[in-house]
Amino acid sequence: MRDALTAHTGTVARAESQELTATRLGELMGASEAPLERDVVRAVAEIWVNYQLLGTAAARGDSLNDPALVDSAMWSLAASSKARQFYDRISAGWGQIDSAAAPEAYSRADGLIAAQHILLLTQNLPDSVRNAKAARIQALRSRATPANFASLATENSEDQGSARQGGSLGVFPRGMMVPEFERAVVALAPGEISDVIETQFGYHVIRRHTFPEIREQFLEASTRLAVQRAESTYTARMDAETKLELRPNAAARAKAAAADMDGHRNDRSVIATSIAGNFTTSRLVRWLETFPPQQQIAERMATAPDSAVEQLVRNFVRNELVVRAADSAGITVDADEIMRIRAAFSAQLEQAWLQLRVHPSQLTDSATTPAEREQLAARRVDAYIEAMLANRSPFIPILPQIQTVLRSRYDSRINAAGIDRALQTAQRVRAADTSRRPPESAVPLPEGAPGQQPEMMPPGPALPGDTTGQP
Repeated sequence: MRDALTAHTGTVARAESQELTATRLGELMGASEAPLERDVVRAVAEIWVNYQLLGTAAARGDSLNDPALVDSAMWSLAASSKARQFYDRISAGWGQIDSAAAPEAYSRADGLIAAQHILLLTQNLPDSVRNAKAARIQALRSRATPANFASLATENSEDQGSARQGGSLGVFPRGMMVPEFERAVVALAPGEISDVIETQFGYHVIRRHTFPEIREQFLEASTRLAVQRAESTYTARMDAETKLELRPNAAARAKAAAADMDGHRNDRSVIATSIAGNFTTSRLVRWLETFPPQQQIAERMATAPDSAVEQLVRNFVRNELVVRAADSAGITVDADEIMRIRAAFSAQLEQAWLQLRVHPSQLTDSATTPAEREQLAARRVDAYIEAMLANRSPFIPILPQIQTVLRSRYDSRINAAGIDRALQTAQRVRAADTSRRPPESAVPLPEGAPGQQPEMMPPGPALPGDTTGQP
């Protein structure tokens, strides 16, 4: 039993016949420049597995080009293509506005408004400075006219971003600015200049743009707002018609699945329901695996509020419903797009092999038998990991779809107990060397690591791999 437990904690990861020991990883991490945190150690272990499996495939001459396998792995890109086509079809009439009615709509200020301002900042300043700025802003107000307002703002405003634009804040929707500022803008007729007003930021003098000054911006913003409203209406109607509902424990289950995707890959517990059926934890994992590692989706979910995680789950279900609707509408991915997706997979695979120096052609030059090629690939991967942790080589991101194919074809695993032991070893190594002042690490650090701010994905429905931001 003692030997079994020691072996269990002594191994961090396996990739086919290759093994990463806790001692080896701990020594590498301790001598590296990376933060010694469990999430970082696990991230390095995951990278090691990905690289070793790439080496194994190359050594065995496995090009991973089985069309059925690649298409299955690249499902999110095909789904994204169908979703975009469906979105283009249903949104064809969205965003149409009456440009002739735009001047009156702008004058009413019931949706979009525009202004320029001069701001003197007063936050955290002593009363003597505030009083001096109050006198200065009054003097600026007495000089301000529609003709010279932009030049006064450029020369005097302490809002550097807008000052470069003559004080212009452009077009913005109601509710975007602090209440005192918005009330002052709305009270002005186009072209008028306000008295001095005070907000939490400081003292302002505001001028409301005339419609001709911001006509193009206003029409563009009006179109975007119309599209957003139409999309919101469509999404709300889709949620109602498809009976999309989240289970009360959806956020907790989603966070647990993100923290251990391998352990929840076959988890059939239900997170949400709709007319399409049950959305299970395993399907959530399938979506999460489509995100590239540098996005650190698991770490971001761990620190995000439950409401943001619930919104993310809801968006995944919506994405599936959109693809389902696209299928019902007869929308397909054409042959050229399928070939492009497959080619992208192959190109990424070739690039990763070459960067790691484990491309089949690079292995056959130095090794003759399959066993020798595997050992050579493994040694090169180990050397690359060591160089990466020492900041001598860059991190090589591996396409999530390639990871999926590799792990479906080859055996691999990560050992949680081994990660803990590697972290302890790394801490001892690091503590023994107090002379170093490490620079910033090249390792892709999880969100929440020192110097980083956790951030959640934007809530809008969008398929991974789709940069349009559309459902």
